[in-house]
Amino acid sequence: MKTVRFTSKKLEKVYNRGFIKSRRVEEKVRRILNDVRLFGDEALIKYTRQFDGVKLLPRQLKVSEIEISGAYQNISQNFVSSLKVIIENINKFYRKTIKKSWRMKDADGVILGENYIPLDKVGIYIPAGTAPLVSTVYMTVLPAKMAQVKNIVLVSPPDKNGFINPHILVVADLLKVDEIYRVGGAQAIAALAYGTKTIPRVDKIVGPGNIYVSEAKRQVFGSVDIDMIAGPTELVIIANRHCDPKFIIADLKAQAEHSGGLAVLVTNSKSLAREINSQCQDTPGYIVLTKNLEQAVDIANKIAPEHLEILAKNPQRLLKGIKNAGAVFLGHYSPTAVGDYVTGPSHVLPTAGTARFFSGLSALDFMKTSHVIGYSRKALEKIKEPLEKIAGIEGLCKHLDSVKARFD
Repeated sequence: MKTVRFTSKKLEKVYNRGFIKSRRVEEKVRRILNDVRLFGDEALIKYTRQFDGVKLLPRQLKVSEIEISGAYQNISQNFVSSLKVIIENINKFYRKTIKKSWRMKDADGVILGENYIPLDKVGIYIPAGTAPLVSTVYMTVLPAKMAQVKNIVLVSPPDKNGFINPHILVVADLLKVDEIYRVGGAQAIAALAYGTKTIPRVDKIVGPGNIYVSEAKRQVFGSVDIDMIAGPTELVIIANRHCDPKFIIADLKAQAEHSGGLAVLVTNSKSLAREINSQCQDTPGYIVLTKNLEQAVDIANKIAPEHLEILAKNPQRLLKGIKNAGAVFLGHYSPTAVGDYVTGPSHVLPTAGTARFFSGLSALDFMKTSHVIGYSRKALEKIKEPLEKIAGIEGLCKHLDSVKARFD
C-alpha cells in the first residue's frame, strides 16, 4: 500500500474517481442493445453463444421447474437453514423502512397526500463471472418482496455447460422469484429493458455487474428505471491507535479479493500505519496519515466510499460527522463481510463516489409515489387570486379560465 499525507495530491485521484467510461465499451454495448431491441431472442442466443460459449434454443432461455428442483440436489443440507436466519435479518430491517400512503384534510376541505405504489415488474441481474453472487439474490429480491412488487424476473449468465449456479436457483426459488432466465451481460439488460418474445419488459433493473452491464444500464435508463451505476467495490477504514492491527489487515486483504477495488486506511497513528504497511505491501490501496480523526472524517466524506469502517474507541462520535458513505460499520466487530452476507441492509450500495447523492438499495426503491390533491369549492375560491397572478405571469390564460369555469 502507498502511504501518503492527508494533503497529498495523489488523493485527488481517489476523490475524483468515477464510473470509468470507454468509447469502445460504449459503442459495443450500444450495438448489443440495438440488436436485442430489433431481433429479440435471436440476438440473445447469438450473444450467449459468443460470450458464454453456450448454444441455446429459444425455449431454453427460461430455466425450467425441473432444473430448479434438481438444484436442491447439488447444495449442502444446512444451506437452507442458514439462509432462513439471513432472510429473517433482512426482512426485520426492511419492515422498518416501508412507508404507507397518507392523507391530510384541512377545515376548508383541502385534501393532500401521497399514494405509495409498488412497481409491477422488476428485473434483477445476478453476476456469475468470477464468482456466483448468491448473496445478491436475497439482497435484491427481499426488499422488492417487502415492497410487494407483483412480478420479479431474475437473469444470470450460464456457465460453460449452460447451467446457472444451483445456489442461485435455490435461493431464487425459496424467495418465490417468478421467472428465471439464463442470459447475462449487456444483452440481458437489453432484454429486461425492451422485452423479447420470451423475456418480459420490466419497470426497473437492479443488481451489480461488470463494466458492460453497468454501461448497458446507463444507456437503457429512461426506457426503464435502474438502481444505480455500480463500479468496483470500495472500502475505507478510519482507525486510531486503539484498534487491533490484525482486524485492519484482515479487512484490507478481504477487500483485495475483489479485482480493481479501492482500499484506503485513514489513521492518525504513525505506528499503526507502519505496521499495516509492513503487512500489506502487496495489497493495492492507500494509507493516509492525518493529524487527527476529524481530518480522517473529512477525507472519508470526500472519498464517499461504498463501505466505511470506523475502528476507533468511540465510533458513534465519529459517525455524527459522516455524510457520504453507502454503509457505515461501527466498531471492531463489524467487518464489511457481515454487511455483505448476513445483516439487514442490502449490500447493493453506491460506488465511485456516488454515495454523495445515491443511497443503498431499499424497499422504497421498488415503490413509486403519486401525489393526491383534492379541493372543495371554498378552498378553490381562496386560491383564485394567487393562481391568477402566476398564470398571468406565465401567459397561460386558459389555465385561469379552467378555475373560473367552476364559478361561472
